Amino acid sequence: MNLRHYVRDIPDYPKKGITFFDITPILSTPKAFRYVIDQLYEKYKDSGADKIVAADARGFIFGAPLALKMGIGFVPIRKPGKLPYKNRCVTYDLEYGSDTLCMHVDAIDEGDKILMIDDLLATGGTAEGMVKLIREAGGEIVGAGFVIQLSFLDGDEVMRAAGVKHDFLIEID
Repeated sequence: MNLRHYVRDIPDYPKKGITFFDITPILSTPKAFRYVIDQLYEKYKDSGADKIVAADARGFIFGAPLALKMGIGFVPIRKPGKLPYKNRCVTYDLEYGSDTLCMHVDAIDEGDKILMIDDLLATGGTAEGMVKLIREAGGEIVGAGFVIQLSFLDGDEVMRAAGVKHDFLIEID
């Protein structure tokens, strides 16, 4: 299946000069959505992961069903003020600004093997923030999977510098 066919390019969103890669056509097409989850499952079923960590909000869309299919736990990483319990937080840079991610302090136990899942790897800011939160909690990252990787940005280098093996389903040059 050509997943790129199910990604819509939206120029000048969220601001001029940025192209937003919209995954909603994948989500509205059950065959494509199922294919994404199945492909991620095949890549990571033998990873040894205990939990999947995914970032608010689009990472949840792929991370939660993958965790269910793999029979492992799911840890949401959210924006500030969205988690009801004690949090640890990290602020990071994006290609169009900065943001903050938070995770419950007890979401990851020392030594948990963690698989990171997100919809898109661009500059690597969100992924780098996730890596920091996971490692601060004592988790060991066994891999990171993305639906889309923008190869014209530095996310790939950021992941390598962090020592995190990652993979993707769609590469956009």
